Amino acid sequence: MIETLKAVVHPWHCDVMGHLCTRHYVGFFDDAAFHLVAACGGHVVSSAEANPTNGYADVKALYEYRAEVGAGELITVSSAITWLGNSSFSASHKMNKVSDASLVATAETTSVCFDLEARKAIPIPANFRTKAEELFWVTQG
Repeated sequence: MIETLKAVVHPWHCDVMGHLCTRHYVGFFDDAAFHLVAACGGHVVSSAEANPTNGYADVKALYEYRAEVGAGELITVSSAITWLGNSSFSASHKMNKVSDASLVATAETTSVCFDLEARKAIPIPANFRTKAEELFWVTQG
């Protein structure tokens, strides 16, 4: 696994009970996924580009919340590729508190390489596959 995100939980990330809100767990995991794609040499679509043609579409996500996180906590997310198909890949993300290294949440996602113009799946590019294989991590039950 590689570190894909470092963040601080701000009060506006928290719900009325003072804990990190679900929508922000998802946001942190989504940010980490962009860094994982970039680490695999994948093209991250930028708004600065006039007409990006390829991107990634998330098709499945499973989140598990294990502990509460409050405002002021420092967190990290570590990520790895767990499966490579022809046009799709799966990733595992683990969020930990920096203060005690405890696991607070996990995300398991599946994404598809996507042609934004044709609106269909495309094969994983060779350079992405090569780098993703280096970051491949087999999940342990």
